[in-house]
Amino acid sequence: MLDLGLSKMALIGAVALIVIGPEKLPRVARTVGSLLGRAQRYVADVKAEVNRSMELDELRKMKESVEAAARDVQTSVQSTTAALEKDFSSVSNELKSLEQQHGSTSDEAPWRSPYDAASQVVPSYQHPGKNFRLKRSAVPRWYKSRQGVRTHVQSGAARVARFRPKKR
Repeated sequence: MLDLGLSKMALIGAVALIVIGPEKLPRVARTVGSLLGRAQRYVADVKAEVNRSMELDELRKMKESVEAAARDVQTSVQSTTAALEKDFSSVSNELKSLEQQHGSTSDEAPWRSPYDAASQVVPSYQHPGKNFRLKRSAVPRWYKSRQGVRTHVQSGAARVARFRPKKR
């Protein structure tokens, strides 16, 4: 880098004053300042872009590691599910063979619980009967009217018009 001290800056300023002249020096200084500002902004933009690309690479690596972990979890869940299905099928085959050995023709086997999910009847859906358009309040209307609580909102003009004496 350039080692610019105060003495070197003063020397550059004096040479510029002699070469350019006192009339054009402010305009040239303004132009040089704006060009330096643009250069600094350009360098800052390049640095920001490099940082963004580095962060993007890190995010891609993190995404790949998360996807790999998700794949591992998925394969372990699938293998566990397959093992459980295999166990359940073997248990159901054993139960069928036991039913055939005992010759039970009834639907209820002696080892089944009366609370078994397969034997329970699921009730059909019944609409709750609520109307979502009606505003439900925690405080009943009769209590509000007894206590003098306003249940309907009115503007000030409407309230004045309501209680204005009628012209005859």
